[in-house]
Amino acid sequence: MVMTKIENIWLGLEGDNFNHSGLLYKRYSADVLPDVFIAIKAPEKLRCIAFRISTGFAFDENQWNKLKDIKIETLPDERDEKRKFLLILLLNKQHKDIFSTLCEDLIFGVSEVNNEQTLVEKLLERLAKWQSLFEKVGKQGLSDESQRGLYGEVYFLRFFLNNISDKNNCIKSWLGPEKSIQDFQYSNWAVEVKTTHGNNHQKIHVTSERQLDDSIIEKIFLCHLSLDIRVGNGESLNSLIDEVFDLLKENTMASNLFKLKLLESGFYETHRPLYEERGYTIRQENLYRVSGKFPRITEKQIPIGVGDVRYSIVLSESEEWRIDRETLLSEIK
Repeated sequence: MVMTKIENIWLGLEGDNFNHSGLLYKRYSADVLPDVFIAIKAPEKLRCIAFRISTGFAFDENQWNKLKDIKIETLPDERDEKRKFLLILLLNKQHKDIFSTLCEDLIFGVSEVNNEQTLVEKLLERLAKWQSLFEKVGKQGLSDESQRGLYGEVYFLRFFLNNISDKNNCIKSWLGPEKSIQDFQYSNWAVEVKTTHGNNHQKIHVTSERQLDDSIIEKIFLCHLSLDIRVGNGESLNSLIDEVFDLLKENTMASNLFKLKLLESGFYETHRPLYEERGYTIRQENLYRVSGKFPRITEKQIPIGVGDVRYSIVLSESEEWRIDRETLLSEIK
């Protein structure tokens, strides 16, 4: 996996001979409006990100002292008595990969902010979101079902990236990690990806009456992948994800966003060995335009008072709605 700019800066700072207490830091980029620094705090040698703000800016550090594996504190700027550093420190070195992605996300979120109050508000807003990701990392990897679902979504994402020039919008369209109604959505279209395996490889499960409802969004497509799963044979989840990173290696913004979405999906570097041996082979790929009398249940068909609708579709009854890849791409480009 390609090393990020932030990781390279940290490695450089860690290689310096820094024997006294304090902060060793380097400006992230002149293109970022706020004063943002990648830093190492000594003597603990903790990786951190530092935002320089006015000394008089009031900030209550205690309200964020319950964050898991992260600490927020302020530190005087020794070079300017009118300024101080707002530090976000990583306490648990095991989570370096997650913290790197967090910092890239924080910088991206405040890159055009030139007001201190707005800067701090945006930082805390994003940290609240990240807190849940750090709480999940202790779990023992993705379930078999979640692995299949993630494989299907990233498989479609790879196909999309290989055929669309705008990599940023490709990654932005992937909303599966955010538990959106459909796995991919952008502008006036949506794509729902379903994976099946084993004996019922032509039967898919729909988890909501809104998932295939084209009265909500103009164009809905269904991508069905029938998988053959074997140990030591086929494409692993890890190798698929690495190939997508390779497609994004010239686009730092898209690569960082992809990494963030993987974390939101529950895919952590520390769990990679759990996914290495299981391989996936596509037995069948089916694409459908969901419209007209396509077999489904929609919101307007549900009686008042009925909710949490789940149902199954037998895809062998849906042949007249099948389309090819070229047709799908012409509709969603």
